[in-house]
Amino acid sequence: MQRHFRVSSPSVHQMIVTLERDGLIRRQAGAPRSIEILVPPEDLPILSWRRIELSKSL
Repeated sequence: MQRHFRVSSPSVHQMIVTLERDGLIRRQAGAPRSIEILVPPEDLPILSWRRIELSKSL
């Protein structure tokens, strides 16, 4: 996220904290890289520019 958005590590942390506070993601305490997306797939934008096929599970 830091490279993609070209921001600092503290900025990425704040983004994660905000997403969690708003109920969009859930993190498991003590487990790195444990982010779970809580937004239904149909509410997410279609990422055709990333060549993601809708029929494939991420």
